[in-house]
Amino acid sequence: MLSHFTLDRHHDITQRLDAATAAGCSAVGTHVGDYRRLEADGTADRLVEMLDERNLCVSEIDALRDWAAPRSAAPGDAAENEATAFRIADRLGCRSLHVLPPTGTSNATTPADDPEWVTHTAACFAGLCDRAAEHYLLVAIEFLPGTDIADAAGARRVVEEADRANGGLVLDVWHHERGARDLAMLASLPAGIVIDVQLSDGPLVPVIADYGEDTRRNRLPPGEGEMDLAGFVAAVRATGTGAPWAIEVCNDSAPGTTAGSTAEWVGRCAAGLRSVLGQH
Repeated sequence: MLSHFTLDRHHDITQRLDAATAAGCSAVGTHVGDYRRLEADGTADRLVEMLDERNLCVSEIDALRDWAAPRSAAPGDAAENEATAFRIADRLGCRSLHVLPPTGTSNATTPADDPEWVTHTAACFAGLCDRAAEHYLLVAIEFLPGTDIADAAGARRVVEEADRANGGLVLDVWHHERGARDLAMLASLPAGIVIDVQLSDGPLVPVIADYGEDTRRNRLPPGEGEMDLAGFVAAVRATGTGAPWAIEVCNDSAPGTTAGSTAEWVGRCAAGLRSVLGQH
């Protein structure tokens, strides 16, 4: 699957879909902000037809923030983004909705070890899962180093406390490698808790000190960096999950406008994914 941020956020949708088809992808991802752009220019009205013509679907929706607060306290853009995500799901029949962790919602050094924080955050997650279930969506927490849900262990605590059948995790090798690198934890996850898996690669030492900037600018296609993809793949497979594998390769050098370079980049990333999965 071609995750949305393997190309720039507002990449031409026709080029995006054509490149995914040429690379042999069965699905693409979308982003709530970009989808609103497609609604504004009328493209969203033709998107189902464009997908059908290429035998593609939109599988995952990126990404909600500010969900770990009571609905009455959530900022207005959080409600708008959630409404957009549900509109996308209703129109395109998407499979999963990704959510990013909160930051600064606990005074604990490790929030996931704070029972009160876990209870509160899980209640918010459960509420989101219940609302998403009305749109037939799975909801997946993407753990991020430097946030209140920094690793798979913390995400698992929240998901299990929430106890919703449609709640689970995104496993992104970049955040795993740059964070806890807890292969034993990944391998111990119940199969049903793993909703999506995202593969990229990169240097072991960050190029940019700021985590978010480095994440958005310096990923490499699978197999072209220094990360332990073999260990990650083995750990994910040990769970027994049937979750789809996606390429999410955010990089400054990813193409911007030309169809040829778009197809070449996506093809390179997809080939890397297949090679890594085939080797391990």
